[in-house]
Amino acid sequence: MTVEEIQLTEMDDDAIRAFLANRKMGVLGLPTDEIPYLLPMSFGYDDAETLYFTFVGGPESRKRGLIEATDRAVFLTYAAESPFSWESALLTGRVEAIPDDEWDDIVPVLEAAWRPDVIEAAMETEEVSVYRFSVDEWTGYKHTGLPPGFDVDESV
Repeated sequence: MTVEEIQLTEMDDDAIRAFLANRKMGVLGLPTDEIPYLLPMSFGYDDAETLYFTFVGGPESRKRGLIEATDRAVFLTYAAESPFSWESALLTGRVEAIPDDEWDDIVPVLEAAWRPDVIEAAMETEEVSVYRFSVDEWTGYKHTGLPPGFDVDESV
């Protein structure tokens, strides 16, 4: 099968929004001097063009240092049901810390975010920061093709 034969559909803005609304995890890419630093991250989504990340840990955290040293990042989220049914969205955007006094405004988004139990437990005793990822651009692709050799008999 060649790339030309792959049945890819580029998602429009509404499809990307719907996809993000149903995802809870992805990979945040932060720039470094050498290679990007990739982090699996849970996120909250405001149904528009903003994601929210909760960081747990003190100021010595590498991810906290990298995110505070940049204002640009990328984020990838995806779903892969099978080799013939998958979709992904790649977002590029601006990242900024949200001051504690603004957290009340985004409580519903933060409460809807999925977090592993270990993170939930750490939030009780560790320093917590919330970051806003404002999307500048996004692209999404969906593949729902049939496996090679599977022909649909349209005469039936």
